[in-house]
Amino acid sequence: MGGGDLKYEVSQNAYIKLVLHSLKHKSSAVNGVLLGRSSDDVVEITDSVPLFHNHLGLLPPLEISLIMIEEYYGAQGLGIVGYFHANERFDDAELGNVAKNIGDHIYRYFPQAAILLLDNKKLEALPNGKDRSPVLQLYTRDASKNWKLAGPDGGNRLILKEPAANIVLLDFISSKKWQDVVDFDDHLDDITKDWLNPELFK
Repeated sequence: MGGGDLKYEVSQNAYIKLVLHSLKHKSSAVNGVLLGRSSDDVVEITDSVPLFHNHLGLLPPLEISLIMIEEYYGAQGLGIVGYFHANERFDDAELGNVAKNIGDHIYRYFPQAAILLLDNKKLEALPNGKDRSPVLQLYTRDASKNWKLAGPDGGNRLILKEPAANIVLLDFISSKKWQDVVDFDDHLDDITKDWLNPELFK
């Protein structure tokens, strides 16, 4: 089945964790990886792991973190199926080189990989509207190996598994739940912080 027909279904936990990570570090770019499995025409994104808010482009910490993630989640039958990125500037809606390079790295191991880019304008509008679509933009690789925004119909290919995920997200934002998000940078600063299995949803 061609990449153009694939749907990406994001679980509530995976989705909320990524958005809260970006809100915790509003003045920094942040990133993370998407975990899940694929069937014939759906990539199920069942979890996500926040990675960095400081060392986004540095290869050694990235490689170490990916090995740890693969070991931890591989034991649960999950693999890395994509990448998440939030830009530093609120008005920056472009997919930058760091995101593309990390996406390329993941694509080598998982050819159906997706990149999800935080859509700040959608996130800002969330409290006012009844929009149930993700506050993310979907990028996939095209035949010429470039990352392309999944056009106007991209919304049909990126699905929130739980329809009420945005309502739960708003609740988490109002209770400042982002304070509980731990990424790999936090873990490097204090190794007692469990970034692979944080307290967020316990």
